Order: sequence, then structure tokens, then C-alpha cells
Amino acid sequence: MSLMPVEEALRKLLADAAPTETEQVPLARANGRILAAPLVSTRTQPPFAASAMDGYAIRHRDLQADRTRLEVIGEAPAGHGFTGQMQAGQAVRIFTGAPVPEGADTILIQENASRDGDRITVLEPPAIGAHVRPAGLDFAEGDVLLEPPLKLSYRHLALAAAMNHAVLPLRRQPRVAILATGDELVRPGATPGPDQIIASNHAGIAALVEDCGGAPVDLGISPDNPIALAEHVRGAITGRADILVTLGGASVGDHDLVQEVLGQQGMDLAFWRIAMRPGKPLMAGRLGATRVLGLPGNPVSSLVCGLLFLKPLIRALLGAPVETGLPSTAVLAAPLAQNDRRQDYVRATLSEDGNGRQIVTPFSRQDSSMLNLLARSGALIIRPPHAPAVDAGSEVPVLRL
Repeated sequence: MSLMPVEEALRKLLADAAPTETEQVPLARANGRILAAPLVSTRTQPPFAASAMDGYAIRHRDLQADRTRLEVIGEAPAGHGFTGQMQAGQAVRIFTGAPVPEGADTILIQENASRDGDRITVLEPPAIGAHVRPAGLDFAEGDVLLEPPLKLSYRHLALAAAMNHAVLPLRRQPRVAILATGDELVRPGATPGPDQIIASNHAGIAALVEDCGGAPVDLGISPDNPIALAEHVRGAITGRADILVTLGGASVGDHDLVQEVLGQQGMDLAFWRIAMRPGKPLMAGRLGATRVLGLPGNPVSSLVCGLLFLKPLIRALLGAPVETGLPSTAVLAAPLAQNDRRQDYVRATLSEDGNGRQIVTPFSRQDSSMLNLLARSGALIIRPPHAPAVDAGSEVPVLRL
């Protein structure tokens, strides 16, 4: 099987990725989730003309060129409006957020009034309508204020609450089952044997899933045993995973059993082996309703493939836009040699020079086992297949991390 170009593999992966169903979620649990339907305001905000300051509600026409004395006939704290009718020469003590009394049209702030008993003297006349928030200043009942596929943040949730929504229509989070494979792996915190290493890919992939809006499900580590591996796979299916992500074991070695076991379980293979570096042994397929994404075992390869393929797939299942284009360019700080037939994703630091230009500096080593370099990277330099050599100072496409 020849190597498939990255763009073609991504098109195949996303071709039939329909959004998950809508579910109703309490406002308190909606942070970071994707809105599934337009959110319509159920009320007007503010629902009445309200004072924006502490002071006195007055009739502007009562003001005179010299100091004006007005009679204070009542008080209007927030939540307790004044119910009377104001007449000429009268004022009502008012506080921020309280309804402006009937007959009043202006707020005299308390700093500009001198009070003596039930009388105030206007020290500095306000403009007509000063410090009055008209009804509907922010929004009106029936206004569509939040549109899908918005990722909800603290700002949007505050607005939804003000619209009087206690429950929101959201996309169900795709369930992403994550299965690490290999006799050589032990969990972080465990003591590895003399021939073992600490499993790290699952931690990064789970975090990526959460960042993208999915719900990670840790299936643990399967040994290199077909029976154990098949049992883990069946666990993902019975758990109704939208995506099964396998980590390692998808290559062609004698102990790489993932593709064989998945085939025995009925997987329909979509593609395998991509013209990219790192990450050539990427695999994708379907097991009934569950999508399968087999990521390489090398940590950097696994995380880069997760960024390039798993992230767009989760976004597609959430009905969110899939960003497949090149987001930006940067100025190269060191030369790069001519590329071969695979698309390279070169780990690099990202900085800014004195002129505000983005400068990208590739690491001299690009081994796919070196997580330290990926953690220190600010971008991946994208080198298309057969790209010519480029000198320092050239602009190159980058994917920011």
C-alpha cells in the first residue's frame, strides 16, 4: 500500500463525520461545551429603565440655571422600586439597578447633591437622561444572541444566564476511548521493569481530547496479546465510544497486533500509512458506529498525529469548523534541506524579533521519541513533499502549538 498524502487522508477521515446529537445541559456544566442551537433571549435586559448610579431620580425640567432645591419623597433601592408618581419639584433617593420612578427622566448622582433633611440642593445639574439605562439597552426578548457552533466561555455563560436560560442545548461530547498497547509500557508512577518505559502518549492524547471538547475514556494498557487486545477493543464498542484511539502497535512488526486484531473484530480499514513525518504508520477505519484512529507508538508521532487528525475529527463531530489550512507563516532562523516524498512537521521554537516578525528556529534533532523538544516547541514548520531547500530569512508555513 502506497503512502497517502496528508490532505487526502484528512478528507477521507472527515468525509462522513456527522455532528453528535443535541443534549440539554445545565448552565453550571456548560463551560467549554459547543452550542448546538441558536439561543434566544426569554426576556428584555434591563427589563425597565434603571439607574446606573447611586443618587436621586429627578425630572430634568425642574432644574433651573441657579441651584435648584428639590423635595425627597421616597427611596428606591435595587429590587424595590418607588411606586408613587413624582410631581414637580420632587426627587427620589435611588440606588444603582433600581427602576427609575414614573415621571423621572434623569439621575442626579449623589456627589452632585447636598442633602438637608428631606431637601436636596443640586450642585451640578446633569444632562437630561443622565445615568439612566433604558429598558432593552443590552438586549430584548426574542433576540438571538448566541449562535452555534459556539464554544461557550465565561462570557457566553453569563449572557445565557442573563437571558434566563438554566439549561442549554449542546452537542454531546464525543466519547474518545484511548487504548495504549505494548508489553514495554507501565503507567506513570509505577516502577518499570528493566526492559520497560513509562507510558506517556495516553496522557497527552487525553488532554488533547478534552481541549477539543471531547470526553476521554481511559481503557488502560493492553499487553501485546491478541486476546487481551480484542477484549479491550470490545470494551470500547460496548461503551459506545464514538472514537477508539489506539496508541502503538499499528505498524508491521511481529508484535504490532493492533491492525490484525481490529480486522478480526470487523474493522473496515479506510487508510493506513501516511506520507508524513513524524507519524507514517497512522491508521483509520470503522468498527460499526465507532471510528478507529490508530496512532503511532512514538510519543511525538502520536501527539502530532493527534493534533493533525484527531482534533479535526472531534471538531467535525461537534459540528465546529475544521481548520485545515495553514494558519500563519514565520521567518526561518536556520536553513532547511530539501525535503523527500513525505510531508514534514519540524519541531521549532517561536519568537519575535525587534520588528515584530515571528521567527521560527528548528531544533537540530527531530527524533520522534523526544517529548522534551515537543514540549519546548512553539510551532511545527510544515515542509510539503519534495519542498526545495530554504535559507535562513525565508518565510515558511507554520502550525502554532
